[in-house]
Amino acid sequence: MALVHKLLNGTYILRKSLKPSGASCPFLSTRFADYCSSSLQKPAATPSKVSAQRNSAGGLQGDHQREVALDVTSPEEKPEVSFDKAIRDEIKEHFWRLKDEIVNHWIGPEGRPMQEVILEQARVIWQFRGKEDLDKWIVTSDKTIGGRSEVFLKMGKNNQSALLYGTLSSAAPQDGENSQSGYCAMISRIPRGAFDRKKSYDWSQFNTLYLRVRGDGRPWMVNIREDTDFIQKSNQMYSYFMFTRGGPYWQEVKIPFSKFFFSNQGRIRDAQFQLLLDKISSIGFTLADKVDGPFFLEIDFIGVFADPAHTEEFAYENSPVLNPRLFK
Repeated sequence: MALVHKLLNGTYILRKSLKPSGASCPFLSTRFADYCSSSLQKPAATPSKVSAQRNSAGGLQGDHQREVALDVTSPEEKPEVSFDKAIRDEIKEHFWRLKDEIVNHWIGPEGRPMQEVILEQARVIWQFRGKEDLDKWIVTSDKTIGGRSEVFLKMGKNNQSALLYGTLSSAAPQDGENSQSGYCAMISRIPRGAFDRKKSYDWSQFNTLYLRVRGDGRPWMVNIREDTDFIQKSNQMYSYFMFTRGGPYWQEVKIPFSKFFFSNQGRIRDAQFQLLLDKISSIGFTLADKVDGPFFLEIDFIGVFADPAHTEEFAYENSPVLNPRLFK
């Protein structure tokens, strides 16, 4: 106990000796007391340093607030989803689209004056300048029936064309149902209006299909479908051949609509019918030349134009036996 008492008493005396008072500690000089007080206290900051410290403190506080604002929502906190609001917004959007369609119809075809449409000699229907143009098309192959062909679609060099490429394989699928295979296709999507209504293209004032393509020498089949609501006509189309030259040069392909022949489920029919140009729903390109290996087809644009030198209306003959409806 005596040892503890001496230790506490010594500590008390030492603490009193550090006070800057000459009366209580005569053995310490005033200079020594000032030195002790200045070393134990923080140095006073200048006004410029004070403002800098405040700015740094504000910046840190702002960074902290931004970090708090960027915090990821915890799994327990799920955002509220209102299906009623989503349905209302979707209906409003379709009504706005319907309003635009009605206004454009009063102005003229596709919202253009009738005089401008009548004097039009050529029209670009599809061109490829961005990803939104690729979204108007779908690609398919014999993989849907178990085949091995692959097809892809992407933008070409400098986003100025569409590149259709892949690998063709004529190996039949091992399912016991299909004995033939080996095709790849690129098909345009059917245009849709307000409330998902099907629309069609009116090419009645034109007589020729016009394309600018670059291929690898393979023959392609160009297929055009009419707008129809009958299930029995879902496999009917009008087709014609397109031969690519190959090489690095572009080629311009012109196919009169009178040359397209009628087919059903891939078979050319004996009775031929003329293509109705005011009810076009889609166009497609099919490769099925039974030559296995890689392929590519680059497309700049697809359009139609009126060729004054072409006067043929229909290139195929009919007879009362083959097509009695035309001779009634």
